[in-house]
Amino acid sequence: MQEAELERISHLKTPNQVLAVFKKFESKEPIPAGRITLILDAIQDPGNLGTMIRIADWFGISQIICSHDCADVYNPKVVQATMGSLARVDVFYTDLPGWLKGQHGIKTYAALLDGKDVTRMNPLKEGLIIIGNESRGIQEGLMEFVNEKITIPKKGNAESLNAAVAAGIILSHLT
Repeated sequence: MQEAELERISHLKTPNQVLAVFKKFESKEPIPAGRITLILDAIQDPGNLGTMIRIADWFGISQIICSHDCADVYNPKVVQATMGSLARVDVFYTDLPGWLKGQHGIKTYAALLDGKDVTRMNPLKEGLIIIGNESRGIQEGLMEFVNEKITIPKKGNAESLNAAVAAGIILSHLT
């Protein structure tokens, strides 16, 4: 395919050198028992969502559950940022409070600024880890389902971390 043709097809300023056509994955019910699952609340930046899918793949996380107001998993920027990890990580969209209400016996962790230090925690075999919106954090309606608040210890003066960076650091300590 010629460069001009790729530029016309692509939604990106700098298109890749290849083009692929895929069938969208069929959605099935997520199975949280016996594994770590990322729960993403209103992650709206496509690059962040794609990066989180790639991070999940790196740490062996096979499923992510998103609120309905997360970026679309098939957004071209999301797909590109996954670097192929989208084929190995199942991504589901649901009403998070309704879904979490049905998750009995699985501990739920929320990434917040005032929680337990993840560097002092033992790795998890099972759990739901909620990562919140890039600027607003985790919606209040989800906090009633949280068993434990967790945090990344702060050493400098930054106000917060990028959501994808936080997910990577948390998973590096808890997997």
